[in-house]
Amino acid sequence: MTTKELPVLTANDFASDQDIRWCPGCGDYSILAQMKKMMPSLGIPRENIVFISGIGCSSRFPYYMNTYGIHGIHGRAPAIATGLKIARPDLQVWVITGDGDALSIGGNHFVHAIRRNPDLKIVMFNNRIYGLTKGQYSPTSPVGKVTKSSPMGAIDSPLNPLSVAIGCEATFVARAIDVNIKHLTEVLKRAGEHKGTAFVEVYQNCNVFNDGAFDYATSRETKTETIIELEHGKPLIFGKNRDKGIRLIGTHPEIVSLGNGIKEDDLLFHDERAAEPTLAYLLSRMRYPDFPEPIGVLRAVERPRYEVEVTRQITEARGKRGEGDLNKMFNSGESWTVT
Repeated sequence: MTTKELPVLTANDFASDQDIRWCPGCGDYSILAQMKKMMPSLGIPRENIVFISGIGCSSRFPYYMNTYGIHGIHGRAPAIATGLKIARPDLQVWVITGDGDALSIGGNHFVHAIRRNPDLKIVMFNNRIYGLTKGQYSPTSPVGKVTKSSPMGAIDSPLNPLSVAIGCEATFVARAIDVNIKHLTEVLKRAGEHKGTAFVEVYQNCNVFNDGAFDYATSRETKTETIIELEHGKPLIFGKNRDKGIRLIGTHPEIVSLGNGIKEDDLLFHDERAAEPTLAYLLSRMRYPDFPEPIGVLRAVERPRYEVEVTRQITEARGKRGEGDLNKMFNSGESWTVT
């Protein structure tokens, strides 16, 4: 079947027949809805799409997509996904994970997948809590967070997922918010179209164990002052009246008000395609309440993809040595018999 002959799919075509088992009001519903809405725009047959997850509330996601899926083990989804992409580079592979699954037990797999740059789409639901295990603090919980496992307040310094990803030379890094549905859909589409590892952090409200963690970024009264929507080639402007911006003083960002001699040209202009990740990292460090937090694509660059390079090496080895013989390899060299 050629591309022109592919059936026209809709969001409903990506909905499975499984009952969705998330708490009423959970932000996961919005992420699932926007994913189903976005998938038809990629023009990829459902049989060529795989969703892989680890453990956690977010990791039920593969059951709810009418595609292939793997519910993996805790933290190992990136490793499973990397292996699948090498074996079947024709498939589009998505990893669905949470802040605990990806950054705690799965931290090593997360960083190594990103540095290798296989063509994976990693979507991390960040609610700054362990939800499935009933409310323990997670690697992204803020210092002082009182939970069942930190009754006197968390003393661990939280990880910043975007900074970790950029530090691993991620080729695509973005942030979205569960209730900002149009923007979330656009970010997921950008991730789906990227060639290489695309990492998307989604601020997701857990209304049972960490309700309101992102109120500052979602409330109508505050969000114009607390988030800044990134656009490639555009200055960093925010505020209810779009009268504030971010400029650099040396290597340090500062908030300024437009007017009184300060023009848009004086502000920091966003460049998601910059080969050097310094500015993307700087953006990832802008955190509320000191700065408005960036949403959108922080970085989108190209570099060699892992599965392409592995395939190239295999082809080169076969060209030099011919097809391998597993039986011959097992029976070559020194051997002995145990009786």
